[in-house]
Amino acid sequence: MTIAAILAGKGHEVIGLDPDQSVQSAAAMLADRRIGAAPVLEGGRVIGIFSERDVIHAIKAGAANGLDTPVRAAMTAPAITVAPADSVLGALSLMTRRRIRHLPVCDDGALVGFVSIGDLVKYRIDRIEADAAAMRDYIQSA
Repeated sequence: MTIAAILAGKGHEVIGLDPDQSVQSAAAMLADRRIGAAPVLEGGRVIGIFSERDVIHAIKAGAANGLDTPVRAAMTAPAITVAPADSVLGALSLMTRRRIRHLPVCDDGALVGFVSIGDLVKYRIDRIEADAAAMRDYIQSA
């Protein structure tokens, strides 16, 4: 099972952020789209990840002015990424070790997708359920 298989099911659309936009506008975009994080893009390349946690840290660091901070100053960088050919289990392991919930998917440095831990867990559960159903069918037909 690879990351490419997950992207084939969920699609390749990615909502990116500009590094010079404000934390406030980035937080509004996350809220409007009901997502927890987005890659920060510059020249088509991922330079960081901006998440709900980064909003909290920006507010703590700058008080009321924290929302006016550019995303570039608040994002988590460098971004940890995966490739389409990487395994789902490898990506889950990476997320667990690094305590992150979102991974940009890059192919030769170009952003081709974005996966969350929820995407990976859902795919894994679906595969386990399909395997169990196939096993039940096999046992019943014997």
